[in-house]
Amino acid sequence: MGITRRISNRKNRITANKPLLLLLKFTALTVLFLLSVSVFGTNKTNDYKVGANIPRLATGSDVAAEIPDGTVIWNLGQHDGSAAEFAASGTSGSKKIFNVPSSALKSSALQSLPAGLNGKTQPELTITYQLNKIPENGVLFSVGILDAYKSVPQMSVFSNRQLSGIIQIAGVSGTESEYSFQKSYELYIPKEQLKLGTNELKLQTVRCLYCSDKEDEYSWWTWDNLRLESLNAPISEPIHGSYTLTGTVVNNKQFYFDEGAVTHLPYVIKWLGMAYSGNVMRTSCASDVGRSCSDMLEYYKVLKDYNMQAVALYLHTGDIKLKADGSLPADAEKKLTDYFEQYSPYFQYYEVDNEPGLFNRSKAVNLAIADWLNKKGKQIAPHLQTVAPGWAYWPSYSEDSCGNQKGTGKECGDPDGWERDPEQRMELEKVTDLTNGHSYGDSYIFSNGGSFTENLKTFTGADNGLGKKMLTTEFGTSDSHVDAYQYGATERTAAVFDRIMRAHIGYADMFVQHAAFFKDFSLFKYGFNLEEHDPATTEIYYTKENEDSRVSIMRRLSLAYATHGAPLTYQIANKDVLADKLVYVRAVDTSTLKPLAGSGATSNKVLVNFVNFESTPQTVSVNVTMPKNGVYEGERFGNGDTYEKARSYVTGKKATPTLTFTETLAPGEAVQYILQPSTEVKPSAPKGFKAAATKGLAVKLNWLEAPGASFELLRAEGSGGEMKVVATDVKLTEYTDHNLREGTLYTYAVRVSGSNLLSDKVQITATGLVPLDRTKWKVSSNVNTAASAPSLAIDGDRRTRWDTGKHQASGEYFQIDLGEAHEIERIDLDSTLSPFDYPRDYVVYISDDAQNWNKLTSGKGAKELTKISFSKVKTRYIKIVQTGSGGNYWSIQELQVYSRE
Repeated sequence: MGITRRISNRKNRITANKPLLLLLKFTALTVLFLLSVSVFGTNKTNDYKVGANIPRLATGSDVAAEIPDGTVIWNLGQHDGSAAEFAASGTSGSKKIFNVPSSALKSSALQSLPAGLNGKTQPELTITYQLNKIPENGVLFSVGILDAYKSVPQMSVFSNRQLSGIIQIAGVSGTESEYSFQKSYELYIPKEQLKLGTNELKLQTVRCLYCSDKEDEYSWWTWDNLRLESLNAPISEPIHGSYTLTGTVVNNKQFYFDEGAVTHLPYVIKWLGMAYSGNVMRTSCASDVGRSCSDMLEYYKVLKDYNMQAVALYLHTGDIKLKADGSLPADAEKKLTDYFEQYSPYFQYYEVDNEPGLFNRSKAVNLAIADWLNKKGKQIAPHLQTVAPGWAYWPSYSEDSCGNQKGTGKECGDPDGWERDPEQRMELEKVTDLTNGHSYGDSYIFSNGGSFTENLKTFTGADNGLGKKMLTTEFGTSDSHVDAYQYGATERTAAVFDRIMRAHIGYADMFVQHAAFFKDFSLFKYGFNLEEHDPATTEIYYTKENEDSRVSIMRRLSLAYATHGAPLTYQIANKDVLADKLVYVRAVDTSTLKPLAGSGATSNKVLVNFVNFESTPQTVSVNVTMPKNGVYEGERFGNGDTYEKARSYVTGKKATPTLTFTETLAPGEAVQYILQPSTEVKPSAPKGFKAAATKGLAVKLNWLEAPGASFELLRAEGSGGEMKVVATDVKLTEYTDHNLREGTLYTYAVRVSGSNLLSDKVQITATGLVPLDRTKWKVSSNVNTAASAPSLAIDGDRRTRWDTGKHQASGEYFQIDLGEAHEIERIDLDSTLSPFDYPRDYVVYISDDAQNWNKLTSGKGAKELTKISFSKVKTRYIKIVQTGSGGNYWSIQELQVYSRE
């Protein structure tokens, strides 16, 4: 890839020989245009024969796009690293309309073509050209970018007034980078956007959705050449600037890939528009965190089911001591080997380390891991691609302190500051397949420490995208990040997230948002245990009131740039209404995607996306030619603050094979249909069926979604009674059954309407008892509170606990302040994950003032779950005193108090 060549030297050579270069360019241009611009000219006998068949320029950042060769229709300028043949944009000699003649174009004519666009001085260029025959496979527009401002300018491309796409342009101007970033972007234009005779290709600068005209002066770029070519074969992907993949992390309580993460995973990836297209998720369960990988296999299986890739990170590197020969010690090798042997069929990438400088990690250890991955990891998983560490580009300790310090020495990595040094990073880049780089807010363009600018230092510039494919394993914004003031955004917290994701579309290949559930960086509301949460009620997290959400932005950009498959033919029925409007349609058949490496995952879904980049509502009516005749069904996702409000199930969509969609899109809204023929929908029983008591004599039932528009609930009294339907046409994945008889055992099941496949049955006795809200509780103890906080017993997470820290002894107590008086009837002490840590004997006391205590009840604890029942009593304070002794700790993982209130 020529990753060590300095672009600045290349530019110096061009400048030094400029007179000779210009002469050669004009001579070459005359020949080139004689060959290329008349491909579809007036000579009807040579419509496809005169044009030069030239191979496409290799792009270092292509991930999976396979674009056929094309026949040149017109080519403006040479792809040579210079814009010297063009006029400066916005000057008097620069045209706003450029006509490509049917005959040969004189090279001097290019001197009236602008060298790029500028939102303030020349925001638009229209290129007109003739077609005597419409290319059967559509056309490919490509633009070579020499330079652009760091604001991530956007170039909309309209073909005959229909939006073909919006190219996100990465640039380093304004970053003080000594290296340039050049890249060729490509855009597929379907034949339905072309016509016989005069065609119009309009290029425009586009403001960010939230920005004012203040952004215009920062929205500019310079191009090297512009080209349009007819495709010689059907394209496999409606390329939209470049081929990109995106994703996030779905884990529980920041670390755990458990049952809660598994159940939420499909909901998140479908809602975000990532499912079925081969997008990539980060699977970072950690070897040093107990139970972090408890349901990792099931998690990976879900990714396979939804045709998703994974970049794994497992081995904790903070305590590794290398062997004398510099290789990994046996215990580290065993951890990696065990992980690879169990999970490697499901992941495609492995990340060497996470932010090694920031977390004070050793370069030698990182190199040893990379060596193991290349020599042994790839033996276990031949499909594996290795990823450089998630660079944070941390400097030395004296410049900026970091964590994980040991002893008297203070350093950020070993050697100190090595992560900031491009030459030392290159040692890892030489032995890994993909580069990396974390960024938040606008840090990617920092002159020192920016993931974009630092990669240019590592690879000494970029003459057509970065020297290596880039998989960014963390990007995002915190709640405090805002867009640069000079861009005039009215929603600055939304705009900064929009800009950083668009930047990655412009320069990276794959990029993973920090985490779906994570304080200050979150996509969705957080702060609860996913294992106790219904994924259908997952709710958008709004960084700031009255501003757009990260979810909305990520959906919009994912649907426009990261859904993949063969393009489906479509016709916009209301094209006059949508003329010159930024409304994007993307319809793909994912069944054409190659099976994923390792897992062999495939998809049979049709994805039909509608994206409104306008700041006003827009109605779009589109006729899409589906892959088959027949009836389709599936899911539709649009606006909605919760998953169940954003999602609906649609049926009876009859394709002949044309299928009509009509959507009225709110400003910035993105809508996706996930469809397949009804004959291919496999009936399945709902999973994850649960029952819980709710206020009054009622039971709340929840289950995970299954293909179908509605559900039926069945109930029987006792354990062997006849199951009878008690509710029909239930649209959501929850139902509350009221008016039950106290003390009666009920058996429940659920099924999709019209199906006989029942879920697993659940049983519950109607008691009217429900757990009290613990929000206002205060808890305390007389033992081990420094090492084990009592609050860990009421945090909703069984993996955390309060414990005595020593063998049980009489007199230890755990005290609860309910915040106000309640009528209570039961207390549960859960020690499921440490089943022998139950209280050997206990006495329960109650009080109204925490001073005067009255005995309520006593008894012996039970393995895993101690249930303490008693007659109804009103109290505010509860004290549970452990009165026995034993060889185990007394532990409480979760404590609940029950009431009929």
